Parts: sequence; structure tokens; C-alpha cells
Amino acid sequence: MNHKSNVFSPAGTPMLERTVGELVAERPGRSRVFQSFGIDFCCQGGRTLREACDAKGLPAETVIGRLDAESADKRVPESNPADLPAHELVVHIVEIHHRFLRNELPRLHAMSQRVASVHGGHTPSLVEMFDVFRAMEDELNEHLRKEEEILFPLVVEMSLGRLGAVSVDGPVACMLHEHDDAGAAMARLRELSNGFQPPPEACNTYRALFAGLRDLEEDLHRHIHLENAVLFPTAKALSEREVELVGP
Repeated sequence: MNHKSNVFSPAGTPMLERTVGELVAERPGRSRVFQSFGIDFCCQGGRTLREACDAKGLPAETVIGRLDAESADKRVPESNPADLPAHELVVHIVEIHHRFLRNELPRLHAMSQRVASVHGGHTPSLVEMFDVFRAMEDELNEHLRKEEEILFPLVVEMSLGRLGAVSVDGPVACMLHEHDDAGAAMARLRELSNGFQPPPEACNTYRALFAGLRDLEEDLHRHIHLENAVLFPTAKALSEREVELVGP
């Protein structure tokens, strides 16, 4: 995976040479454009727009046209989490995205288990979906714990100027790797579910499961993007600044 830090390019840098991650950090509404083209702006947000288009075989001018149309929309969101200082961004991630996962994962687990049990006999992919989801759920719960108990407290203390030199390279590398794993699991769930499209004869639980997985994917993409493209590069910059301040 490409995990270059997503920093803002110098003024005047052509859009094609800017990273997908920084484009979304600058204007979150662009995430909808990238999602519509299947361009990963979270785990692979360190790629330039040119690289992302080439990887998908997309005409760059088409994607840029959609991005320009989105930018022409003068409606500005009430707030952009990417603009928050690191300690406030941590609070936002925990209260919005971690809470979402803790609420949704048990609900989706129960539905996935039921759908696999009832319909898995004639649709084996539903059984594999439950297995993939259950493994992802366990990994995500442990991931949230490590962030909240290890990495995030360090980031908050550095952001508030209450902590001296400390390296976050190890914890950040671990979180990036786990983000890749979660992204791969969601991609497999999308593949097994035909893009989260239930068959016409699907029961309500079946339909609710697929709708919930689609919502989970969307929130997880925004969640991982904020960490990979905004919080982690900021944390590393804070760490390096602290090292310089206390160094010889």
C-alpha cells in the first residue's frame, strides 16, 4: 500500500499531481466523486490523482471535470474535521467514527449471522461474508482499543504541548497496516455481496444487512481517510517538532 504522508502541495500544483488524500482533506465533498469512480481516498490516499486514474484506467479529464463541477458548488459544509487541531480531531474521530463502529458492528454481526444461517445453504457466499465480517469485527474492536489507549493519548498530549519527545512511528505503522486489513475485508464483502445489492427475493433482514454494510463502508472510508491523510501526518510532524525542541 502507498502510505506517503498526505501533505498539502505548494500553491499552483496541477490537480493531477496532488494526492487524492489531500484533495479530500481540502474539500470533503470530493469524496463522493472519488467513490463514484471507485477511487480509494483512504488507504491509498497517498497516490496522486494521475496515479489513481491510471490504476483504474479512467480518463483523467473525466475525473477532473467531475471534481471541478463539485468545486463549483458554493455550498460549504458547516465544518471540515480536517481543519481541527489534532487533539480536537481525536475527539471527533472517537465520538463520530468509533461510536458508529461500536453501535453498528454488533447489529450487523447479528444480521449477518442470521442471514448466513437461513440463506447460506443455497447461497454459500453469505456464509463466507459472515466469516469475513466476524474476523474484521474482531480486528476493528482491537484496533479501536489500541488507538484510544495508546496512540490517541500521545497525540492529544503533544497537540496540547504537555508531552516532550516521543516517537509515534511504531504505533502509526501498526494502525496503517490494520487500516489496510480493514479495507481489504470491506472490499471482499463488497465483492461477495455483488456491490451490496440484494437479490429481488431477499427478505427484509437480508436487505437491511446489505444496506448496513454499504453505510459501514462509507463511514469507514471517511474514518480511515481522516486518520491516514490528516491525523497521522500531523502526529508525526508534532513528534518531529518535539524531538527538535528537546534535542541537542
